[in-house]
Amino acid sequence: MASSSSPAIIESKPPEGGDQPPERSSWWQLIYLWWAEFSLQTKLLAIATLVVSLMMTGITFFVLNSIQKDAVMNDTRYARDLGLLLSGNVNELVAQKRDRELATVAEQFWRSRSLRYIFFSDPEGLVYLGIPISAPPISGNSELQLNHHLELPTELPKRPENTLVRQHLTPQGQLTDVFVPLLWKGEYLGTLALGVNPNETALASAALTRKVTIVVFISIWVLVILGAVFNALTITRPVKELLRGVRAIASGNFEARIALPVGGELGELLNGFNAMASQLEAYDAANIEELTAAQVKQQSLIATMADGALLLDELGQIVLANPTARRLFRWEGRNLEGQELLNELPEIIANELHEPLQSLLCNASESYDLRCSLEEPARTLRIVLQSVRDQSKETIKGIAITVQDLTREVELNAAQSRFISNVSHELRTPLFNIKSYVETLHDLGDQLSEEQKKEFLGIANDETDRLTRLVNDVLDLSRLESGRSVHFEPIDLRPAIEQTMRNYRLNADDKQVHLELNMDDLLPSILGNWDLLLQVLDNLIGNGIKFNRTGGTLIVRAYTWPDTCKMAPAESNNSAPYCELVSPLPRLRVEIADNGSGINANDQQHIFERFYRVENTVHTEVGTGLGLSIVRGIIEKHSSTIRMASEPELGTTFWFDLPLEQADADELMLQSERKIRQQEMGLEV
Repeated sequence: MASSSSPAIIESKPPEGGDQPPERSSWWQLIYLWWAEFSLQTKLLAIATLVVSLMMTGITFFVLNSIQKDAVMNDTRYARDLGLLLSGNVNELVAQKRDRELATVAEQFWRSRSLRYIFFSDPEGLVYLGIPISAPPISGNSELQLNHHLELPTELPKRPENTLVRQHLTPQGQLTDVFVPLLWKGEYLGTLALGVNPNETALASAALTRKVTIVVFISIWVLVILGAVFNALTITRPVKELLRGVRAIASGNFEARIALPVGGELGELLNGFNAMASQLEAYDAANIEELTAAQVKQQSLIATMADGALLLDELGQIVLANPTARRLFRWEGRNLEGQELLNELPEIIANELHEPLQSLLCNASESYDLRCSLEEPARTLRIVLQSVRDQSKETIKGIAITVQDLTREVELNAAQSRFISNVSHELRTPLFNIKSYVETLHDLGDQLSEEQKKEFLGIANDETDRLTRLVNDVLDLSRLESGRSVHFEPIDLRPAIEQTMRNYRLNADDKQVHLELNMDDLLPSILGNWDLLLQVLDNLIGNGIKFNRTGGTLIVRAYTWPDTCKMAPAESNNSAPYCELVSPLPRLRVEIADNGSGINANDQQHIFERFYRVENTVHTEVGTGLGLSIVRGIIEKHSSTIRMASEPELGTTFWFDLPLEQADADELMLQSERKIRQQEMGLEV
């Protein structure tokens, strides 16, 4: 049952919904945010300090409790000793009922000791002498004796031979009760009860010790609090600010500074950090332009690469694609950054790249080299995949992909194979014929008639001429592609045309082809190479006769084009008058036209390529497929272009323009080299 004086316990119920009051919640949030700002090391230090303080507090309370217990034990021991001392002196007096002497001894003892009371009771507990309640009797008369019953502790009857000591609190202070059984020769005579005041000296010493302990305890907590405040102001805050500054520098913010009035080594550390940040900022400002320029150069280099270039990240997504790669895969105008490469490629290439790409992304291999073919348009691509790793060569950072268009190379290889096959066949046929007829003449010379010998020698001679033409064509093409310079000089083209037509007069008569020359009597001189132009005319006129129909016509025309050179009207400005040339000098145009079988559209696209032979698919005339390729090379050396127009069953016309004598030879050579280089780049692309 609770005492009425016990304090009441009030249970505070939280508001509905389980939420804390706004003020309390805000305080908790502020405390949580304040605590979250500290680092783990600071938190551990604070927790360790708190634990040490709590341990010191516990030790302090333990010491105080021990001191209190020692004081109680000292009082108890002192009171028991007093009781035993008095009982030892009065046992005989009590046994002999010498009450007056008993009272005198008790009164002297009471006066000389710090006693509150002394009671003597008989075995039934009846008090017959008490100090200071009653005075001792003067005579043997017992009228002055007390007639009160002493209420003994319940533990005393259970052990009458032992002394019982207990303490209790009275309005006058702490009091120690001592109950000593009075025994004389084994007979229980009653009980001696003493009330002993606490030992003043022991109390003073205990109080002093308690005060000193409390002062030490308070001093420890004051030092802990002062140490925490000092740590927060002089160490923790600068360290936190320094940590923030380091994080800012690591993120690239070189403008971070720390402004704290801190001295000593921490101040030097903060000043050193600010100096380092200033140097980094200056270095960044000094090198950002150089880095930007290097990046622009790198991007320009990648953008101008003849091969396609792709860069993927570690997930296989596109980071960069140069214009060549965009053109090869028809990605013009599309935003490819962040897109999956396999989703953007044609299906046939995506299927072939899937396994190698996954192998590189999984770090199972370092590079792959494979070829893929596309149908529309027909292309052959070489794709090289190379993993990009970090400095440790263990973690993959991305994949670099190079795409090369090998279409032209494949076509050239195929054409070269055809050429070798054709040349081998062409060489084998005349050589076989020559060998056959020569062996026949050698073995059967006596049995043959003069006419047969003459016929065999004529055939061998024709085959030798055929073999010579084949070798000359190959040598001419090699000489044109060797890059050797061509010597230009003023020449009259009319004699060259007439000479070529005279050379082919007999061939034209055999095929009943009519040759017609249409040109002015006075043609302007041109700037060119006589032998090379004679070879051009020989090839074009020879082809015109060879592929013409029986009874057809071959027309050769030559005229200036355009016939005049237009000049802009003279203008003047602040400096001087000038005349701007609108068009270059006129040129001499040459046309060779026949009304033969013509060339279809598909063959027209390849007619000037090396090793290409129209007669393999349309005609039955023999040849190496090098004639028109040689013609194109010679005309390009003259800074011009060979052109054609043809329609099946209607005929074919070839034409080209040659520079006049007034042209600059060096300029012609530069234009020729530029034209050839542009053509080669166009073919490679």
